[in-house]
Amino acid sequence: MSGTDTDDAGAEGSSTTGEGSSYAAQLSGISKRFGDVVANDDVNLDLERGSVHALLGENGSGKTTLMNVLYGLYEQDEGTVRVDGQVRDFDSPRDAIDAGVGMIHQHFQLVEPMTVLQNVILGTEPTRGGLVDEDAARADVEEICERYGFDVDEELDTPVRELDLGAQQHVEIVKSLYRGAEILVLDEPTAVLTPQEVDGLFEVMAELTASGRSLIFITHKLGEAMEAADEITVLRDGHAVGTVSANAASREELAELMVGREVLFDADDRTTEPGDPVLTIEDLQVIGDRGRPTVRGVDCQIREGEILGVAGVEGNGQSELAESIVGLRSVADGTVTYEGTDITDASRRSLIQDGIAYIPEDRQSEGLVLDYDLERNALLGNQTVEPFVRRGVVDWDAVGDHAESIVEEYDVEPHDTGAMAESLSGGNQQKFVVGREFEHDPRAIVAAHPTRGVDIGSIEFIHDRLREMRDEGLAVLLVSSKLEEIQQLSDRIAVMYEGEFVDVVDPGAVTEQDLGLLMTGNELDDGSEPDSGTTHGNGGDDQ
Repeated sequence: MSGTDTDDAGAEGSSTTGEGSSYAAQLSGISKRFGDVVANDDVNLDLERGSVHALLGENGSGKTTLMNVLYGLYEQDEGTVRVDGQVRDFDSPRDAIDAGVGMIHQHFQLVEPMTVLQNVILGTEPTRGGLVDEDAARADVEEICERYGFDVDEELDTPVRELDLGAQQHVEIVKSLYRGAEILVLDEPTAVLTPQEVDGLFEVMAELTASGRSLIFITHKLGEAMEAADEITVLRDGHAVGTVSANAASREELAELMVGREVLFDADDRTTEPGDPVLTIEDLQVIGDRGRPTVRGVDCQIREGEILGVAGVEGNGQSELAESIVGLRSVADGTVTYEGTDITDASRRSLIQDGIAYIPEDRQSEGLVLDYDLERNALLGNQTVEPFVRRGVVDWDAVGDHAESIVEEYDVEPHDTGAMAESLSGGNQQKFVVGREFEHDPRAIVAAHPTRGVDIGSIEFIHDRLREMRDEGLAVLLVSSKLEEIQQLSDRIAVMYEGEFVDVVDPGAVTEQDLGLLMTGNELDDGSEPDSGTTHGNGGDDQ
């Protein structure tokens, strides 16, 4: 629509898709290689018109690569792309957009200082007399918003940077619809959303399919695929290993397809009770990287034999809280006490020796030295402790045995302690870091996103190990963006909003929707005020 007059511009005006096929898109025999790495290997996918087709798989399974082929970002090495029954050879995303294909990327493609309206029409501005016809564009965008229930029509003149992430995602969808998309690819669209925003997204998806549009929903979350999709295709290691009806699929079946073996989803059957406090945090205040307070007067205790989960929208102080406890960030005010000893100003090295393990949020910048091999990475944090160091000399045989045990126990690929850390996939890097920290024989663990980027089988293993360590009497602080993980593992959940614990709740007495309300600073559905001194349900006191 770029450069067109008002009569030709506007909402959904440029779509070339029609009713010539019952399939909106077909990918047949798609293969895509990057050097020696095979990202997609002879993959087939048929997208029924007016349906949601979930593309399910672990990180690195080839989902996004396959959709980048459909969107024209990559050219396939083999195979055929059909849109509305017609063979298409896309040289660029512009070609795909002209054919009615839109893609909502996991990391939004928005210009933050520009307004909502400017972002939506960017590159496709309607003109009159050589000037942008903003009135025509506004009318078209408002019509799209009204038709599909987007509320951003009231914020068309608001800079995108002032919107929350859910609203920014809506802007991306409106932008694709304005460009005439009949096929929409949504790449991990729920990754940054609260439960309420996820529900809202699914409602939008239902409205879009009811209007005849066809959606491909990329995800690694079993429950979301089963809830939102009509059909589910599972990718594993670049191969399509099965396509099933969402109504007929089970969580166990999908997990087995994703991993290649049976995955158990056992409930926690703990019988022990938490003991004495191990970590005590009082009026903790921390300054963030931008010089502003990010942790504001947090109080809590983490007891032996307990997992305290911290839930919150990322960026609300969880990272700074974890780093301050383990000695990686200075405390502006307040105290951190470990087994009765003030460790507020202690160094990371001394805390390692004292038995406080840490799984960092960023494995590459904080957890590993990428140009070290796995054996030398296994020594990190152990440089001063026996049996790895004796009389100041590193015992490389002991370090090698330690590295071997991590690689074997945590199924790190390749099974080669001489491999450089940078050569491993993100998921295998994460497994190595988790294994190294778990095998430090700690008394307390601060785990920040311990399962980020790992497959379902490894998630199952890491969860089991966390429960085992808790049952052995360790105190665990778990920070995770996955609410399901928080609820499954935690004995209590502290909800963090704008640097404060607004409530501490019993995981069995709240829903994900309840947590979502608290995470955004709202009251619970029962009308109770968020209160850092209250525990709902039977989770005990907040200390």
